[in-house]
Amino acid sequence: MTIDWAHFTPWASLLGGVAIGISAAMLVLLNGRIAGISGIVGNLLAPVRGDIAWRVAFVAGLLFAPAAFRLADRLPAPTIDASYPVLLLAGLLVGAGTRYGSGCTSGHGVCGVSRLSPRSLVAMGAFMLSGFLTVFIVRHLLGGAS
Repeated sequence: MTIDWAHFTPWASLLGGVAIGISAAMLVLLNGRIAGISGIVGNLLAPVRGDIAWRVAFVAGLLFAPAAFRLADRLPAPTIDASYPVLLLAGLLVGAGTRYGSGCTSGHGVCGVSRLSPRSLVAMGAFMLSGFLTVFIVRHLLGGAS
């Protein structure tokens, strides 16, 4: 295994992780809400009066963050090595998985694991195992990109 030194960004990654941690902690401490993206967005689709503004603000922050980053640095060019049908299938599987798992990696991984939630620990184990198996199947059994 080798390190791709051109794309090795430990300081930017550390700063991003700290920002995510502080943001998630602020949301739970100041608003009593868990920063689970699937739940935040999902509950915008069936809004409850008095529970919309903070959700819209949270999603707006997610959407406008790249614009703010662009003021400081150049955005990396996206590289997607998959066809649109594969991306569509992957998106549908992720959506179904977040419903089946009662949350996503942001809710379970960032917020639930930090609270030592048994449900989140099991969910993250399942997420990780699914990822490992998917990579193994695609790369070694189906002969995909390595």
